[in-house]
Amino acid sequence: MEGTAFKPSRTGHPEGCPLPAISMSDPISSQPSIDELRGEFDQQLTSAIQAGNVQPVRDRYLGRKDGVITRLLKDLGTVPPEERRERGANANRFKAYVEQRIEEAVEAVRGVAERAALERASLDVTLPGRQPQLGRRHPLTLVRDRMEAIFTRMGFAIVEGPEIEDERHNFDALNMPAEHPARDMQDTLYLATPVKGESGGPDDFRTLLRTHTSSMQIRYMETHKPPIRIVVPGRVYRRDDLDLTHSPAFGQVEALVVGEDISMAHLKGTLLAFVREMFSANARVRFRPSFFPYTEPSAEIDISCWQCDGAGCQMCKKTGWIELGGCGMVHPAVFEAVGYDPEQVTGFAWGLGIERIAILRHQVGDIRMFYENDLRFLEQFPY
Repeated sequence: MEGTAFKPSRTGHPEGCPLPAISMSDPISSQPSIDELRGEFDQQLTSAIQAGNVQPVRDRYLGRKDGVITRLLKDLGTVPPEERRERGANANRFKAYVEQRIEEAVEAVRGVAERAALERASLDVTLPGRQPQLGRRHPLTLVRDRMEAIFTRMGFAIVEGPEIEDERHNFDALNMPAEHPARDMQDTLYLATPVKGESGGPDDFRTLLRTHTSSMQIRYMETHKPPIRIVVPGRVYRRDDLDLTHSPAFGQVEALVVGEDISMAHLKGTLLAFVREMFSANARVRFRPSFFPYTEPSAEIDISCWQCDGAGCQMCKKTGWIELGGCGMVHPAVFEAVGYDPEQVTGFAWGLGIERIAILRHQVGDIRMFYENDLRFLEQFPY
């Protein structure tokens, strides 16, 4: 019963089963007999059923104005009286036959369409199930959450700040004068149009995208008194080209501890506890002298390679150590910029890159893989 979809021709009848014209203006004696009309009707109805549309056949035979049966009944007036009764009875019987067959044909076509729809919508319970794709957290989000969880257990508060900053909080208060190299246009992304700050003051204009989350340390110390123990995660921006190890936008976690009698020993102990929980229970840390304008003394943090336990391998480039970030004791000039007395309090700070931690923790060779949204890569990480 299935066939091609019905396509009406210019005459209004299905293509492939044209309905022959019957002229009702001819003398009654020249008209086809009832048996001939029945044969033509059966043939046309069969073709219409195969085409899936019986409406053209219905219109041709049962139409109120020009239908074949309507014309037959109207032309009975031209039939001799002695033949009129018999011809009328035959015409009525033919009409009843056509109505019954068309009703059956409509049901047949409807049944075929319903069965086809059921077959298309049917569920084959023998087929294996389709596992729906589930959303999951990004690997950088997983690393950030883990870092925050570790520091929270140590008693640190999680603090966030604005990504659009002014020069005072991003540079000046962190002991970076105007001639410092970090303020060069090649490193910092400045805004073409300054943005009004939160305070609404005449001098509070945000002019750049922050280059580190250390700016939030200044904002926090301006509104809080010691003791302070905070970590500041967030995205920072620099004029770097995107390559294997650099990105113009990346995540960073800064830490700040301020109080009485805070020393380098507290800094080293805190970082040692962090790396042992993040990487390996046997990890060791070492400090290499370095320079940062907002810490004095300053140091680079290295951790022992957990793959070779310091013996030297490909991951640590045969050195036994892996560079992690920068740290140091807060410079007295920073305390003075926020109204703290450097004779009364001391503190330490460090900065760690979230992407750097993720690369080391998961052995990813290219930082760009975190930003390309390749599901084959992202689906390798646990929820």
